[in-house]
Amino acid sequence: MTKKTIEQRFGERIRVLRKKAEISQEELAFRAGVHRTYLGGIERGERNPSLKNIEAIAKALEVPISDLFIN
Repeated sequence: MTKKTIEQRFGERIRVLRKKAEISQEELAFRAGVHRTYLGGIERGERNPSLKNIEAIAKALEVPISDLFIN
């Protein structure tokens, strides 16, 4: 079994929080000011978001940044 990368674990956490908030990828991307495909790449662990985008996603989800890193 292969170990998940930090990008994959981070993306899974974003997906969990987004689904808990009951919003679509498209809506979260709009709220965060990023493109929908970029957000999809983050959730799949294919993208490594900048600190600015991490902050924007946390604000869009209305959670503290630290919540994005809790598994």
